[in-house]
Amino acid sequence: MADEIFRDRRLAELYDPLDPDRGDLDAYLLLVEEFGARSVLDIGCGTGVFALLLAERGVEVVGVDPAGASLDVARGRPGADRVRWIHGDATALPPLRTDLVTMTANVAQAIVDPEVWRRTLAGAYEALRPGGHLVFETRDPARRAWEAWNREDSYTVTTDVPGVGTVESWVELIDVTGQLVTFRWHYAFEGRQDGALTSDSTLRFRGREEIEADLRARGYVLEDVRDAPDRPGREFVFVACRPSAF
Repeated sequence: MADEIFRDRRLAELYDPLDPDRGDLDAYLLLVEEFGARSVLDIGCGTGVFALLLAERGVEVVGVDPAGASLDVARGRPGADRVRWIHGDATALPPLRTDLVTMTANVAQAIVDPEVWRRTLAGAYEALRPGGHLVFETRDPARRAWEAWNREDSYTVTTDVPGVGTVESWVELIDVTGQLVTFRWHYAFEGRQDGALTSDSTLRFRGREEIEADLRARGYVLEDVRDAPDRPGREFVFVACRPSAF
């Protein structure tokens, strides 16, 4: 189940204007070059920013996401016809053979159910050609990122949002139970009848060793665990491979 910010069209349309700096995707673009990937499956593609960047570079892209509102935004972007969009998740994909599977922007943490997580890794494995790679990022739980998820530290005002005007936004921590962290985004609008909207989300903060074990259990060879260039010391970037057939 996708979070409300991705399912509600009013919020899905705000996702990119409120977070326009996608420098986090630069590392993924470099990985596409590093592996010489000509085809990419983007799991949790959201509003399609990364998928469309790849398509502009001549990469064959499949974007999959369970949130229909986000896909509607993606399909409305220039160049969207270059991407194959799938409404669903990686647990039930059509037959694919791709060079690279990605989960950007902490998508892996949004898959909180352990069984769905295992099935997602399995689905990605089946979609990869032998020798293909899976790459994704997760926050390091030891850094306790949720401690800054409060109004004081997160409050922003974004002006000139197309079709909306000024938007105030901030995040409120709701609960921390084990690996699960639940939080609520608040959005306040000037001059609109729906003057305030909220969206609740839960993320799972898995440890590095647990993720490494999950990958190996699904048949991957773990090649590297890297630092996120735009968030050094705060996130893990996992690079795993489906072994080549002998």
